[in-house]
Amino acid sequence: MSTVPKPIERVIALPHLRLSVQLWGAPDAPPLLALHGWLDNAGSFAKLAPLLADRWQVMALDLPGHGHSDHLPPGAHYHFIEYVRSVLGVTDALGLSRYQLLGHSLGAGIAALVAAAVPDRVERLLLIEGIGPIGDDGRQTLHRFREALAAPATPSRPLRVFTSIEQAVSARTLASGLPAVQARPIVERGLRDTGDGWQWRSDPRLNQPTALRLAEAQIHALLRGIEAPTALLLAQPETPYLPAAKMQARAACVDEITVSQMSGGHHLHLEHPEAVAAWARAHLEREFDTRPLPQ
Repeated sequence: MSTVPKPIERVIALPHLRLSVQLWGAPDAPPLLALHGWLDNAGSFAKLAPLLADRWQVMALDLPGHGHSDHLPPGAHYHFIEYVRSVLGVTDALGLSRYQLLGHSLGAGIAALVAAAVPDRVERLLLIEGIGPIGDDGRQTLHRFREALAAPATPSRPLRVFTSIEQAVSARTLASGLPAVQARPIVERGLRDTGDGWQWRSDPRLNQPTALRLAEAQIHALLRGIEAPTALLLAQPETPYLPAAKMQARAACVDEITVSQMSGGHHLHLEHPEAVAAWARAHLEREFDTRPLPQ
């Protein structure tokens, strides 16, 4: 029985924080940068990355405040724009002039904005369960703004201590509905040993409300800046906060996009890694006609 190769761990030092990356595949293979979802980490790609590592070097990043990456400095806030800046800093540090980009959920939102920000650098864009950040229709803007500014800058609630990794897996399963077998890679990477038990590594500030969100019209304007051939994979039945009508309206903003559905839950790449790998490979290896259209 063949064993799944373990990734190489690498730390990227940016001016204001250090971010961790897990690497699968040969260093000289085409780079595929993978961005995980909210409160997940690079472990989210533990099942998918090895299935793509024969052709690409998969680089799974722990976003700021997640996994083994640093938390943002005191007084700083977790916002989509800062995530985009961090990803661009990592690609600069890794010397990636052109790369494939894969994102899930929060990571899909970030990936879409990265592709819009630097269209000359993103060769292909793969999005799982998300396209752009969570938007704002105006109905809760004032309430959310006041709630966020009234929240303490530093959460005072002490971090829970788990007696075992199994207890932490059960807690994540209970909170998210993610089956234990799918939650385990994320949980194992997301814990630190305190000597008296296990605690989450993630920054508690990630749970604080966001003061301002982009309006849907602004998101559409940004998505129109994506030039890379794009593939969007959505779960069926639809995730409640990713309604089909909104996802289709956003997808329509991208010139060259293929939208697919797959039966399963929000973490399709953990639930069906082989099928998602086949979807990713088909898009990444597809030949696109770059000839100019006839006048």
